[in-house]
Amino acid sequence: MPGAGRARALLLGARLAAAPRPLASRHRLPPPDPAAAMSAAAAAVRGLALAALLVLSPATAARQARRPNVVLILTDDQDVCLGGMTPLKKTNALIAQMGVTFVNAYVPSALCCPSRASILTGKYPHNHHVVNNTLEGNCSSKLWQKIQEPYTFPALLKTMCGYQTFFAGKYLNEYGAEDAGGVGHVPPGWSFWYALEKNSKYYNYTLSVNGKARRHGENYSVDYLTDVLANMSLDFLEYKSNFEPFFMMISTPAPHSPWTAAPQYKKSFQNVSAPRNSNFNIHGKNKHWLIRQAKTPMTNSSIQFLDDAYRKRWQTLLSVDDLIEKLVKKLELNGELDNTYIFYTSDNGFHTGQFSLPIDKRQLYEFDIKVPLLVRGPGIKPNQTNKMLVANIDLGPTILDIAGYDLNKTQMDGMSLLPLLTGDKNVTWRSDFLVEYQGEGYNGSDPTCPGLGPGVTHCFPDCVCEDSYNNTYACVRTLSTSWDLQYCEFDDREVFVEVYNLTADPHQINNIAKTIDQEILEKMNYRLMMLQSCSGATCRTPGVFDPGYRFDPRLMFSNHGVRAQRFSAQSLKGT
Repeated sequence: MPGAGRARALLLGARLAAAPRPLASRHRLPPPDPAAAMSAAAAAVRGLALAALLVLSPATAARQARRPNVVLILTDDQDVCLGGMTPLKKTNALIAQMGVTFVNAYVPSALCCPSRASILTGKYPHNHHVVNNTLEGNCSSKLWQKIQEPYTFPALLKTMCGYQTFFAGKYLNEYGAEDAGGVGHVPPGWSFWYALEKNSKYYNYTLSVNGKARRHGENYSVDYLTDVLANMSLDFLEYKSNFEPFFMMISTPAPHSPWTAAPQYKKSFQNVSAPRNSNFNIHGKNKHWLIRQAKTPMTNSSIQFLDDAYRKRWQTLLSVDDLIEKLVKKLELNGELDNTYIFYTSDNGFHTGQFSLPIDKRQLYEFDIKVPLLVRGPGIKPNQTNKMLVANIDLGPTILDIAGYDLNKTQMDGMSLLPLLTGDKNVTWRSDFLVEYQGEGYNGSDPTCPGLGPGVTHCFPDCVCEDSYNNTYACVRTLSTSWDLQYCEFDDREVFVEVYNLTADPHQINNIAKTIDQEILEKMNYRLMMLQSCSGATCRTPGVFDPGYRFDPRLMFSNHGVRAQRFSAQSLKGT
């Protein structure tokens, strides 16, 4: 229709007139010319008003105006089990106390790139095929860019829902690699793109500014990355279009290594040390060989190192706390806070001395797979705690649901959290989810630790290694009214299995694989095979302890596209 075409042109003109100019070098945008800004704003208003008269009824215009905004803050390696949220007093007051805290939030893979890919796609790693932090592991590879990026939730928000989208910070660990397009590659779905090249840093890094490289140095006032991200975010909120809803994803380097605190926070938490809980500095008996190889007790130097790392991690988070405060204040000043959902979470957890592993993530235990998740927004009552089992594959479906997108049109494995956020009492929810990881490493020995044999990687000076090529496992994490259970299988020559009853053993010290009821063992084995081959809706079928679960032992020997192995308590390796 000619009128509709004219209206679309006018709308586009209005958006262009109101769009923010590219962010300038260093922290802030220069202030716009007042006369030009007023002229642009007037043109935008006239264009939008005429377009609305042509194509939008008053009711439709009102609905468009009410569409919520969404902000997602993603930290890097922030645990929740070991006190990782403690330094964030402002964040707790501004998000948690004003909304809901999910106390059982998990990631399907305890490593940066696979976990971030799950957030973006709403899929388990076996469906998005990002298995570790390397290009060979599909981290920001050409294949990822071709197969997955066009269908991430930000791409759908922009192209199908009309959201303006803003990204700032760490994207994927191999983003910017020359073999994958360098920093000139801007993923589809982003209106404004300010992405860190490669892995987290605080100084001396390169940003892709809408596909153009911008180098930063080591001057705190203009280069400290967490503050740069905060100021870029404030600039976006200042100069964005006011005629479209927005989505912001702010991905901080904190508290990832090298744990460089802002100058004003370098003396904070001087008396803080890593928690000495019951699985700290003990031998991981009855666990996979990689855990058993850790030296117990740890050396004094290792303990001093991890205590120092723990303290510095907290220090870096204080700048994140400042970022949250600035962001919330700006939204409130703009009159947009009440119509904005704010999500706060991390890509994975972390450990500091558990089972005598000094520092890292990527293991199957709670401290590595459990993360903070706080949400505030329209319709969410303050000071809530939710105990439902949620995962980061739920973030994409949730945000699309908020935007009004039909989730049946996606191939996402996760579920929308929106019914939980708004207090729907009739929602049917999951009781389990899948954890999976493919170990890094190669078929060679670490020259500094030849006695450990081939395949180990991420080794410390005292030859305690955090990963290996056969640290490849899959788990079913179950949380129901009757069971708090984790069942895991390793893909190695031991055919090793670990099972934990977290009701009796919350720190996962005792592997009960040899003593658990045989029927439960078989059901969990079959459920794991099903989840490892699931896709979309089949990832959301009833779990082992749900009323609707059906188990046929004959199916244990069916081909589900994954290794089908029947385990018995007598045949399990557990030493």
